[in-house]
Amino acid sequence: MSLIKISNCRIENATGTVVPNVSWEMKEGEAWLVIGPNGGGKADFVNAISGAAGMKFSVNGSEKEQPFFCNTFENSVELVSLERAARLIQEERENDESDYVEGGVDIGRTGRVFIAESIPGITIKKNQPLPPEAYSIDESDAVKLCGIQKILDRGLKYMSTGEIRRTLLARGLINGKKLLVLSDPFAGLDAESRKILLDFFTDAVEKQTSGSCTSKDPSIILGMERWHEIPDSITHVLEFKDKKISFCGLRSDYEKILAERHEEKAAGEDAARKDFENELSQTYADTEVLQNGSDEDKEENKSEVLIQMNDVNVGWGDHHVLRNLNWTLHKNEHWLIRGPNGSGKTTFLELITGDNGQVYSNDVWLFGRKRGTGESIWEIKEKLGIVSYRMHVEYRMVGNTSLRDVIVSGFRDSIGLYGAATDMESAAAMKWLRLGGFAGRESVTFGSLSYGEQRAILILRSAVKCPEILILDEPCHGLDEDYREKILHLLEIIGQNGTSTMLHVTHDPAEKLSCEKHILELHPDEDPMFKIIAE
Repeated sequence: MSLIKISNCRIENATGTVVPNVSWEMKEGEAWLVIGPNGGGKADFVNAISGAAGMKFSVNGSEKEQPFFCNTFENSVELVSLERAARLIQEERENDESDYVEGGVDIGRTGRVFIAESIPGITIKKNQPLPPEAYSIDESDAVKLCGIQKILDRGLKYMSTGEIRRTLLARGLINGKKLLVLSDPFAGLDAESRKILLDFFTDAVEKQTSGSCTSKDPSIILGMERWHEIPDSITHVLEFKDKKISFCGLRSDYEKILAERHEEKAAGEDAARKDFENELSQTYADTEVLQNGSDEDKEENKSEVLIQMNDVNVGWGDHHVLRNLNWTLHKNEHWLIRGPNGSGKTTFLELITGDNGQVYSNDVWLFGRKRGTGESIWEIKEKLGIVSYRMHVEYRMVGNTSLRDVIVSGFRDSIGLYGAATDMESAAAMKWLRLGGFAGRESVTFGSLSYGEQRAILILRSAVKCPEILILDEPCHGLDEDYREKILHLLEIIGQNGTSTMLHVTHDPAEKLSCEKHILELHPDEDPMFKIIAE
């Protein structure tokens, strides 16, 4: 029996057709993976299936193939993705009413409200007490499975990336949707959360493929960027490249194709890496006049203390995020920051970037000056390059910015570009876009890119001025395998040549860079809450 059948249809949004032709069928007993490179059409398909991001299927007119579209799940679909999480935070930012509430803080929707408002029969009224049913979700299997009991009453915009995506999954399980679309579900999750999600997925797919699903069990479609993370329970693969289907069939057949591609890629890999290194060196040389300080300045200040934190404490109410943290960053010391979801990694970085106001009530020094002693935020940010979830969300709010202007904004430390780019800035941006594989797309808008392509552009933006400190909060989120390798290689080169000092947050052990000889581990449930490791 067909659950979804699509024949000779196109995917379109408000601006027109994005994928011209799709024919695909999902039958009972099948577990499908949707995969493909960034910008290839995978995200468009996933969004269209779930009715997200303004994407939808429309039938094509054709005499050769009768167009047809049937989805037995209809509107009973829940999407869990990096894109969905980013849109959710963007909504919370746009609806922020802090200027109008007592105390000046509007926490927005909590995880509890977000989940409860999706449950049939529950009505949530703003500024009114929640109905009793909203509190019964504490004991639900879904909330326990996703491990969000302690954060249900936290505002969505105060959750980490992993926390908000676990909240999205719990919502989909509780509200009884018939189809769950999980796009890159493991990205940004700590080891324990990954295991929980993988066990859930494996159990759900076993029911799906054995025909033992009950009316309460959702069917699942999985979307992934990287093959090495694919669960064993997947039976079929749908691949998109260049905005069209490039493979549709059994997993075993796809694995044979992957093996052939791997051999072809390995044959020219050394030459490709060398070409990339040469192009990067030339790009840095050609844009040197726009970079952050001269080589002489950098060499002279090689032993400079860039950041110092003394007995730092951050939290709200009885919740401690960081406690008694003492930490120093010297120039050319590259640090890996790790710890479970919600351990304070992003909070730690936001004390440096100035995005957490509690920095002013703590003893924090940046570039030889105590924070809160009259320095401007621009004096700080001109020495920083930043890739983070917050940065990504903020840039989505100026999504009409062209890719050229996004890169130029990296020289000016702005979100969006205010004032025309100079000829020199434009020329530099074009070189960086070519380096990143975006040649010829300089006029394309940031908002029209897939989530992974957006992340790649923000990484390029962060590196253009050779900042004194490069802050990387899960930089490879949403990147396909090829882009991930290119970005990690770029970061390795930056780490080796001494142009910037890096602070790198990742949950993926494979993304640790060889130049990262210092590790800061955060452990929220231990005393002390942090551990410093030198390799």
